Amino acid sequence: MVTVRGSLVRATLAAVLLLVPLSSLPQAAAEPQPAAGPPTAVTTAAEDWTPPLSTRGRWIVDADGDRFKLRSGNWHGASGTWNGSGDSEDDASHHAGENSGRMPLGLDRAPTAEIIAGFLEIGINSVRLPFSNEMVHDTRPVTDDSVAANPSLRGKTPLQVYDAVVRELTAAGLAVILNNHTNTTRWCCGVDGNERWNAGQSAATWEDDWLFMARRYRDNPRVVGADLYNEVRRSVWDDPNWGLGDDHDWFAASQRVGDRILTEANPNLLIVVEGINWTGIPVDGLPHERPTLEPARHLSHTLVDSGKLVYSAHFYDYTGPRHTGATGTGETSDPRYRDLSPTELISVLNRQAFFVTGEQDQHFTAPVWISEFGVGGRDETGQKQRAWFENFVDQLIRTDADFAYWPLVGWHEDRKGNGWALLHWDAEGRRMGLYDGDDWRAAAWTRLIRADGRTGPVAPVAEWSMLSPDHGDFVQSRRMRALPDWDAGARKAVCPDGQRLLGLGHTGNRGLCSDVTAGALWDPAGGHEVVVDERHVRGDWASGYTKLQCADGQFLIGYSVRGAAVSAVLCAAASAGRLGTSGRTVWFDRGDNRGQAAKGGDFAYGRYKGQCADDEYAAGIAYTGRVGSSRTPDALYCRKLG
Repeated sequence: MVTVRGSLVRATLAAVLLLVPLSSLPQAAAEPQPAAGPPTAVTTAAEDWTPPLSTRGRWIVDADGDRFKLRSGNWHGASGTWNGSGDSEDDASHHAGENSGRMPLGLDRAPTAEIIAGFLEIGINSVRLPFSNEMVHDTRPVTDDSVAANPSLRGKTPLQVYDAVVRELTAAGLAVILNNHTNTTRWCCGVDGNERWNAGQSAATWEDDWLFMARRYRDNPRVVGADLYNEVRRSVWDDPNWGLGDDHDWFAASQRVGDRILTEANPNLLIVVEGINWTGIPVDGLPHERPTLEPARHLSHTLVDSGKLVYSAHFYDYTGPRHTGATGTGETSDPRYRDLSPTELISVLNRQAFFVTGEQDQHFTAPVWISEFGVGGRDETGQKQRAWFENFVDQLIRTDADFAYWPLVGWHEDRKGNGWALLHWDAEGRRMGLYDGDDWRAAAWTRLIRADGRTGPVAPVAEWSMLSPDHGDFVQSRRMRALPDWDAGARKAVCPDGQRLLGLGHTGNRGLCSDVTAGALWDPAGGHEVVVDERHVRGDWASGYTKLQCADGQFLIGYSVRGAAVSAVLCAAASAGRLGTSGRTVWFDRGDNRGQAAKGGDFAYGRYKGQCADDEYAAGIAYTGRVGSSRTPDALYCRKLG
């Protein structure tokens, strides 16, 4: 990712960025288009599904292995609606004049049961429920007026109200995904102090809050996911990045907290990682972009538990791949998504996010949840805005994507208001719904909710996982994490339990793991061995090179490096009869050597790579210490499976 530093005129850039909404403030529309005729409401009961959820390739599945498509909506408010200036008790100081009272919006106007019944009516099966870190620690009780329609919530803290909402949502059969939206309780998203997980707080506080929240709902199996942070983006002076290893490294931060949630708090949760929302200075001539999930093509997450990673992305008509969404100050000449033709839009969306589900058997293959998209409602007359929504719904249907509309709940007065929500209530509790007959979005929404897609059982698929010990240990085996340091002072990389090492980069220290063909090989009763010399070498499969080889009956699951140099290999014992002994040498010191149609993707971008075949296992690594060499891996010893 590009990070802009140095001699730019700082005051000017600060002024530009502070006035730029990087994604969340829609623009007014102007061009009329006839509204669609009113379709009928979806009105569905909650689905029959068995938690917890996990993933198989690009699909989310329930505990029975059946596809569970996230047809979701965002019930916002607990992360804040205050704009950041003015009296926080004054509705006028809140986004669109809608004051959530530091909890999910609408509890002053309708009982939670009525609101949830509305969710079921429009056909969703899951709710993304934003919260702020401030909400977790806020001991101030909500006001009586803010829960007027839910008197049982009087005197409760925002977190206690959040608890009650989670209970009622899940009791209705809906899945809940916890979403850490902001650090502070205020409206998102610009240069507002909430740009990163650690913008207004320490990374340790962020991680501790996530462990607290994951443990808090551990006994509720319909709380199914942890959406780690919302719209990571540039602050006034610095960009987030994906893999640089510093305090702004979103890849590293999300990898770490995801593993901690699974190992220390709740192993049943899906871990949702959103791509980077914005980097650079939004001025023509300066670098700026919306990376979204593009960096995952070359550096993807490997969680300690396979089958728990979901990637996510946000798309709105008024933003663009290189457009912040601003009008006036901070606006560039780059096109917005709504300015793209249908063909251009598909190409951009696939490049930025949908490749993750569209390309199978890659290290990055995972479900993609479009966890925010939306458009203005009854008062939106712009032809481009309406066309974009129709085209985007087409893309969701075409790709059978998981999605979450933003937002579900809003306010209205005499059927006027912000208009983006699918369901609105006025101060007297009168509802304005999507299917009242005057909302042009109803037809597209119904088409989306009722679209044919994959259902039923999803067969297990091979896992492909990247190892990236770029800046420190990358030990993704629960078994090895529970044991003492097996090569102190070295950077260690170990495959997740159930996978074996299949590929290595010549430089850069990256590796590729998989369970392809063989499934889990490591004998539950078997041990492991750290090999630092040639004690197990029986034949000279790499003449003149130092060879670190597993004993017969063992296979490679990891390695360690010191700087760029190989330090040791980690071998695991397989069950009897699972491994063959015939082998071949795969050299990759002068070019890629991965065979025809190799799976796994480019796990060491820009580096030479070697890879064993799908019906093989890696049994050894060869390197040289001759003058001019850095003792990096030069060859793999690949043996046939049994």
